[in-house]
Amino acid sequence: MPSLKDVQDKIVGVKKTSQITSAMNLVASAKLRGAQEKMENFVPYANKFNETMSTLSSGGNTDRFPLMEVREVKNVELVVVTSDRGLCGSFNSNIIKLAVKKVREYEAEGKSVTIVCVGKKANQILKKKYSIRTQYIDIMSDFQMFNAREIAQDVATNFTNGATDKVEVLFGHFKSVAVQRPTAQDLLPITPIKSDDGTEAETQVVGDYIYEPSTDEIMDVMQPLYLNVLIYNAMLQVGASEHAARMTAMDNATTACKDIVTDLTLVFNKARQAAVTGELMDIVGGAEALKG
Repeated sequence: MPSLKDVQDKIVGVKKTSQITSAMNLVASAKLRGAQEKMENFVPYANKFNETMSTLSSGGNTDRFPLMEVREVKNVELVVVTSDRGLCGSFNSNIIKLAVKKVREYEAEGKSVTIVCVGKKANQILKKKYSIRTQYIDIMSDFQMFNAREIAQDVATNFTNGATDKVEVLFGHFKSVAVQRPTAQDLLPITPIKSDDGTEAETQVVGDYIYEPSTDEIMDVMQPLYLNVLIYNAMLQVGASEHAARMTAMDNATTACKDIVTDLTLVFNKARQAAVTGELMDIVGGAEALKG
């Protein structure tokens, strides 16, 4: 049985750890409110942008737009968005697992796969086994739209140059504080709106619109902006999901610390009782020896 000093030191250590995890839980909770509000405020803009793009692309000639060019897929690029920091449970590992699954599926089909890592955690794991074309690290703690624009421009240039034929973005979709689901979303080529039977249709557009300047000119400007919106939305989702996952992980860690303290306290009481019993046995034995 461990000594009383050893058990007491462990109890003190676990209590200090519990204080740290509790403080991290509060910090993550405060940061989550800001990140979630930022994400929710961006959703209406992203939805309206998507609706506008769908309206413009549904009736236009998509063959003339480089970012909408559909070609035989030989080279695939995955934009994997994770956080820069850990201590958020399995959040990052789930996104990385999805990326690994995608890579294996595409390679099994004979396609070449490259990866763009956004966030330090994805880069740390994936660079050991797979081809990382470029990485954007140490930006997820305080990212802005210009970060998303830089990533989108890099990916779009690589696509228009013919180096890749398809691009997907992988991120943690914020469903709720308790659920953050790894998600894959097509990024390039940009696809026009589809009807229920899977065909492009103008009938889904309500009303007859006249655009000034022309639809083609508007699309030339809107397409790069659309990529910015998709990338930035993925980063916002990951930002909110990271804090939610960390809050949950730290809450679980605090609860585990309390359980450990309870168990160690029981061990400490047993050890102290055993020590007291041993001392009493020594006293009684000495007294009996003196009587004899």
